[in-house]
Amino acid sequence: MAASILVIGATGNVGAEIVKILRDRGIPVAAAVRNPAKAREQLGDGVDYIPFDFDQPATFAAAMHGIKSLFIIRPPAVSDAAVINAVIGVAKAAGVAHIVFLSIQGGEKNRFVPHYKIEQAITHSGLTWTLLRAGFFMQNLNTTHRAEIKDRNEIFVPAGKGRTSFIDVRDIAAVGAKALSEPGHENKAYTLTGNVALNYHEVASTFSSVLGRPIVYREPSLLGFARGKRAEGTAWPFIAILCALYTTARFGLAAGISDDLVRVLGRQPIPLRQYVQDYRTAWEGTRR
Repeated sequence: MAASILVIGATGNVGAEIVKILRDRGIPVAAAVRNPAKAREQLGDGVDYIPFDFDQPATFAAAMHGIKSLFIIRPPAVSDAAVINAVIGVAKAAGVAHIVFLSIQGGEKNRFVPHYKIEQAITHSGLTWTLLRAGFFMQNLNTTHRAEIKDRNEIFVPAGKGRTSFIDVRDIAAVGAKALSEPGHENKAYTLTGNVALNYHEVASTFSSVLGRPIVYREPSLLGFARGKRAEGTAWPFIAILCALYTTARFGLAAGISDDLVRVLGRQPIPLRQYVQDYRTAWEGTRR
């Protein structure tokens, strides 16, 4: 049976989990990816792999053939909302009926982020939609911040004492999979967070307890953080994005808690301690 669900961003944190959930449930799913062969190495068999590239609009229409439900994200490299809006237009013309968009917590109120314009385009497209307004990913700690925890036993982010309602991407994906494959989520926006807001001292304490070694939150200033990341070779544009992200946390704007996930999934969010236990091999051992 040909897949009628297409996941754009299928090799990313959330997209990969959505693909796995749908495949494991026996629901045909297609992955829209730049490199199908490489994506198959990551995600395995039982998935249709379709060439798709945001930088090549000629790939849009072919990827949408026969698709009824579409999951879409804004990749970090795509800063222009018009690119995503073009995909939405092609999807509508191809007969896609429902779009699930991974947005950000508070994206509906922040006119300065691309997510706001994309949400507006989707909700005014004439298609049905589901918006996943997700909080800060726990998995950023085993990707972006993996080395500092693994090699230096520290968390180095300029979030001050601000609290963050972290969420596991597996929970976001569980809601996304339901919205793509089940009725009842049309024209709804879900704010997806954990059920507790933690500061980074508390996060470091959880890491210390699970990993069995002291992990320290350094609480750097914005300037100290920027200089430290630049010394590591991080590009200035990405440093600017990180500074903006953690300034939000610093001023308490990432601490909001929603019960939308509980209502949709009928269970509590995955707690930080379980996340650290599940991913502990990412930080085990140091080079010291």
